[in-house]
Amino acid sequence: MRREIHLNAFDMNCVGHIQQGLWTHPRDQSARYLDIHYWTDYAKRLEAGLFDGIFLADVVGVYDVLGDSPDAAVRGAVQVPVNDPMLLIPAMAAATPGFPTRLTPGPSR
Repeated sequence: MRREIHLNAFDMNCVGHIQQGLWTHPRDQSARYLDIHYWTDYAKRLEAGLFDGIFLADVVGVYDVLGDSPDAAVRGAVQVPVNDPMLLIPAMAAATPGFPTRLTPGPSR
């Protein structure tokens, strides 16, 4: 029986998603997260690499579980600051027609 593997990227519209500290790597470009070209180029690279899509995570607020304060999250840039991923979907879709994107909208959407 032949099985197929699906490759999806997983990211967030912020400096550091689940790879805190990777932004310090010399080749990392995530500091450009405010630049729409960063995201459209990202989608093009994924499409060229035969990825099946990109899943864009979303969060409302700042993590504040450590010491009942957001200080640690802010100090370490742990998904802070974060932007609305819904604004990226149209631009990425226009740059890569037919390339699927996903996001997790919060309950208020």
